[in-house]
Amino acid sequence: MATFKHISSKNADYGAAEQYLTFEHDEFTMKPTLDETGRLIPRDDYRISSLNCGDEDFAIACMRSNLKYGKNQKREDVKSHHYIISFDPRDAPDNGLTVDRAQALGEEFCKTHFPGHQALVCTHPDGHNHSGNIHVHIVINSLRIAEVPLLPYMERPADTREGCKHRCTDAAMEYFKAEVMEMCHRENLYQIDLLHGSKNRITEREYWAKRKGQAALDKENASQDATGAPPKQTKFETDKEKLRRTIGAALSSAVSFEDFSEKLLQQGVTVKESRGRLSYLTPDRTKPITARKLGDDFDRVAILEALTINAQNAARAAETPAPRQEYPRSIKDRLQRNKAAINAPKNDGVQRMVDREAKRAEGKGIGYDRWAAVHNLKQMAATMSIYEESGFSSPEELEAALAAASAELNSVHAKLKAVESTLREKKDLQKQLLAYIKTKPARDGLKAQKTEKARKNYREQNESDFIIAEAATRFFKAQGIQKLPAFKALQTEIEQLTKEKNALYNEYREKRERTKELQTVKGNIEQILRREPERGKGRENER
Repeated sequence: MATFKHISSKNADYGAAEQYLTFEHDEFTMKPTLDETGRLIPRDDYRISSLNCGDEDFAIACMRSNLKYGKNQKREDVKSHHYIISFDPRDAPDNGLTVDRAQALGEEFCKTHFPGHQALVCTHPDGHNHSGNIHVHIVINSLRIAEVPLLPYMERPADTREGCKHRCTDAAMEYFKAEVMEMCHRENLYQIDLLHGSKNRITEREYWAKRKGQAALDKENASQDATGAPPKQTKFETDKEKLRRTIGAALSSAVSFEDFSEKLLQQGVTVKESRGRLSYLTPDRTKPITARKLGDDFDRVAILEALTINAQNAARAAETPAPRQEYPRSIKDRLQRNKAAINAPKNDGVQRMVDREAKRAEGKGIGYDRWAAVHNLKQMAATMSIYEESGFSSPEELEAALAAASAELNSVHAKLKAVESTLREKKDLQKQLLAYIKTKPARDGLKAQKTEKARKNYREQNESDFIIAEAATRFFKAQGIQKLPAFKALQTEIEQLTKEKNALYNEYREKRERTKELQTVKGNIEQILRREPERGKGRENER
């Protein structure tokens, strides 16, 4: 699951960014790691490149540009922006993601979305916590050194001008996340929905507070082990983790909001509601923690939904008499029941059964054949479990369900392709519209010319602008557009189409998985039915 993160920096030392990317740093203090001689230790493996810096280093090029335009001279100015794209650790073994490929994707992302900025693009093969995730760092100078087209995330004319600064707004972050999701979709990489909140929202500050607290706790436990004293606590919890656990315990048994508030108050937590939003105040704090900082599972909508479900379950339990509990007659029955529960097949997925005869013909050995026999038994059990849970009574019903699932998959795929085509057309229209808008000063200047000779000279001086305007006009005529749309309305439509495309893609993945599962079940059922006559024939021969 690729993630996207942004960090703004007011550090005027641009060389510090390159030093962090190329040399090892302590993950807690963020200070450089030194060897025995006091020298910096280079990172083992990385890829790095610079953009729009010419033949100069990134730091020198940035400082020279800042002096040229008189920007980033104050202490409070944001000097650079640091964007991080972290890919899923499974992308390397499953989808063939390499450091070089990630570096190429990062450079393409930087050129597309941060044009006109001096930038560093660096790819590391592993995260600081050794999770194995390949991630790309994109560090850009906040100053723009060239005029660029108006991109969808830009809101003001100054966002395109030379000598102005980059702004990372909420709309820009949402646009970047959508582009990251589209990039992962295009490259067949693992991806989650970045445009919606997470159930448990762990901020950067909370993550590092937990890491540092766990390290301090481990150090304290190690000193206690030396003295022989048992540790009181082995896992460190932040205040937000404790609060999430307290809220979850109260929510599991509460049936109304008043009951929920009382149970939290017994634990010393006060829940408040203001403007439709919840906040939680713990005894050791003077400022409450908002639900937004804890995660989507703790906001007002999720809490009320969980309370409604609890109330419905409580009412249903009160109406239905509790079944009489049965106890095993002997220890042997109890052991057999536990054994049956342990050996029960897990219905979390099904795989295709192996054609053992075909594999024997290919030259597979007895070891593989034994594994295939066990594998087929497991998949047979999983297949029959899904077959019964889905309510199929005949292979014909399974065939009909598979046909319906395939039809739904094709329908969603057609909708996805239609939305992608419309989105592509809207982006092309936006590109031509932006180009046409930029030529407006030149077109207005032509109208101001009084004589034919003056108009001819003016066109020759601004020939490039008129070529762009004429190309855009031909595009509008080819598309049958008589009245140009408003840029903001077009941008809103593109954002809506992007959200619709992401939702359809998620639905497409679900339908595809369901279709694959039914295809696997169908193939296994056919293989099982092919084997039954052989078994019957064998029994007749034995008789």
